[in-house]
Amino acid sequence: MDIYNREVREMRDAETVLGVLRERGRRGLPVERLYRQLFNPRLFLLAYQRLYSNAGAMTAGVTGETVDGMSLDKIRDITAVVRAERWRWKPVRRIYIPKRDGKRRALGLPSFSDKLLTEVVRMLLNAYYDVQFSDHSHGFRPGRGCHTALGEVVDVWNGTHWFIEGDIAQCLDAWSHCSFR
Repeated sequence: MDIYNREVREMRDAETVLGVLRERGRRGLPVERLYRQLFNPRLFLLAYQRLYSNAGAMTAGVTGETVDGMSLDKIRDITAVVRAERWRWKPVRRIYIPKRDGKRRALGLPSFSDKLLTEVVRMLLNAYYDVQFSDHSHGFRPGRGCHTALGEVVDVWNGTHWFIEGDIAQCLDAWSHCSFR
């Protein structure tokens, strides 16, 4: 039971760090030495908690590493390499999954260590910046998405008669990037 209580306490400590970042972001205060939070094992435990239940966590990247190899030693190894500024992102395993229209969609599968470090960075940046975004922004934000955007349209945009929708998928693939020089 002591191990469980210690882990819960550590999770709270990670949430405290994220809460301080959120408050600084809300007040528009700068953040200094954020990089040192990448050495905080409590943030890695919280990131692991958020990632392990995802079915994709058991899908191996190019290294064959999955969530089932997770341990406190792995966190110590990752933080030691990051602290020594020797972290190198591993190549992403690329697979293609079929779409309904017969085409295939590319999917990148990173190693679990890369996913874990990415989640820690995402949590830190999200805590600081999300509170600064407009309430009308719904894309790729926690607790927001298509349904909250549609709810806002129904509740707020009463006098609107027309909506024009566009799909810019793959538009950058079609542009000649040489013309931007």
